[in-house]
Amino acid sequence: MVPNNPASEPLRIDAHGWCPQAQQLRSPNCDARGAGTAIDLLVIHNISLPPQQYGGPYIAQLFTNTLDFEADPYFDQLRALRVSSHFVIRRDGSLQQFVSTLQRAWHAGISQFGERSRCNDFSIGIELEGCDVAPFSDLQYACLCQLSHALHQAHRLVAVTGHQHIAPGRKTDPGPCFDWPRYHAQWIAGMPGEAATALPLFVTVEQKTQP
Repeated sequence: MVPNNPASEPLRIDAHGWCPQAQQLRSPNCDARGAGTAIDLLVIHNISLPPQQYGGPYIAQLFTNTLDFEADPYFDQLRALRVSSHFVIRRDGSLQQFVSTLQRAWHAGISQFGERSRCNDFSIGIELEGCDVAPFSDLQYACLCQLSHALHQAHRLVAVTGHQHIAPGRKTDPGPCFDWPRYHAQWIAGMPGEAATALPLFVTVEQKTQP
């Protein structure tokens, strides 16, 4: 689905942690969160496979362990990788979901947010199809803001951050081409006046990684 039509149903997260408007492609690369864990952090990433190439099936294949490693020489280094993200937003604004938000997707790796390590335990990951050296599309920002609002309604997020901020020195995404002020302003613009004051904290500084 391309959730950028003003007449379309607003995005929502159901009681099982799935967005009914998203294309659902279930990944085996997930597991249960700890009992009673608050899901309160949103992590923004970027991904493209092969790097800086868009529109192919390879991101979905990677997240579902069906990647054709012979399709591109770059893929050979990914053979042992087992990763996923809760959501992917394609360049055209279409939305895919791979893991229920109630489960732990394998998107953050070694990471730290404030005093908490292992960010996969308490976070939701959104991958934007893109890279560190090219702007993201208008349709991606529109979908990202709608999805962020739906996730905040479902989980009462405390903070939003980038992969680069929770894994400094190891990761660089979403990178310098991601427009954090635009994301913040566009999210607010789509909310009722009073609700805009309840947005999660945007944390766009590197978090100290514990040894």
